[in-house]
Amino acid sequence: MSAGAADRTPAAADTAPRLVVFSDDFGRHPSSAQHIARCLVPRWRVDWVNTIGTRRPSLSARDLARAAGKLRDWFGSGDAPASAATPPPTGLTVHSPIHWPGFGLQLERRANAALLARGLREVLDPANPPVAVIATAPIPADLAAARPDLVWLYYCVDDLSQWPGLDGPALARLEAEFLRHVRGVIAVSEHLVARMAEFGQDAELLTHGIELQRWAGVVRRTPPVAPVRPQALFWGVADRRLDTELCLALAERCDLSFVGPADDPDPRVVQHPAITLEGPLPYAELSGRAALADVLVMPYADLPVTRAMQPLKLKEYLATGLPVVCSDLPANREWKDALDLTFDPARFAQLAEERARAPLPVEQAAARKALANETWDAKAKLFEDFVARHTGVRP
Repeated sequence: MSAGAADRTPAAADTAPRLVVFSDDFGRHPSSAQHIARCLVPRWRVDWVNTIGTRRPSLSARDLARAAGKLRDWFGSGDAPASAATPPPTGLTVHSPIHWPGFGLQLERRANAALLARGLREVLDPANPPVAVIATAPIPADLAAARPDLVWLYYCVDDLSQWPGLDGPALARLEAEFLRHVRGVIAVSEHLVARMAEFGQDAELLTHGIELQRWAGVVRRTPPVAPVRPQALFWGVADRRLDTELCLALAERCDLSFVGPADDPDPRVVQHPAITLEGPLPYAELSGRAALADVLVMPYADLPVTRAMQPLKLKEYLATGLPVVCSDLPANREWKDALDLTFDPARFAQLAEERARAPLPVEQAAARKALANETWDAKAKLFEDFVARHTGVRP
């Protein structure tokens, strides 16, 4: 496809109202915005804008592969963006406008604003405006300032200014400026709602959902008996948000596997003989991989970025029926009756081994029945209500 062109999937109803979403590359990794967008079509048409973020590329194999994928998206041809692991649904069109992975300098910001405006000329045409423009990161702050005629909404999914490897100061400035131009904010955690209040924003809360059918087929294998070591599993990005001491303590009692991309995790974790980094796995295959584990773990450190986030995988973990042991972070406490929480390395490792060798506690299984009320369809309807409150439009 030509530079900035779209991967077009015709809408089931071309008269459906239209939303524009600025977010991470569609189909590359699961995200809450993608889950919601899939539920919104075909009631809505969705123009999805792949953004490049603020992470400065290096000469690592991972970054070179990522850059090659972006170049194919911008200048290649084909039916779907090269970055997409799963195709977009009918009614959702993916756009990959050219822009630079830097917003720290005014020159970079001016260049990116011009590139995005040019690449999205038809998508944001004043003669045919979308009902709303939604962003999961403040990347379009300068575009929002230039286009006050559009309804801008902020879907706050993380405190990106604290995210490892990103340009935190630039993102903090962009967010503060973007919030001056938005009509409304919806956030995924109480921590982020409170953070938005510091900017004078009365943010609504929308926690993540769960695709129950995807995980319903996980059948737990027979728990291991000593001296066989339990298999502990984490899926997601392995990076500096992980608590090294938790991981090392866990590896003394269990074989620990990480499924997903690695982004500069602590070398002590990578080099431990009982810890394996398996690399990324297609989302559709995660449930099958979960069935090979004895316990699912989330050994995050207590950091500003982890206190703000709501891990997408939390409800996925719970829906598998496997025992779950997590760091005692704010977003996990809502489900404290359905899992085990601790920051203490020895206690974390002990709980993981004990739960791996025994049936799921009855009280935890009972608490997980509440997942039936947490579907992505239900979350998408709440998101529609949020959009309607700020636009007056319903499909």
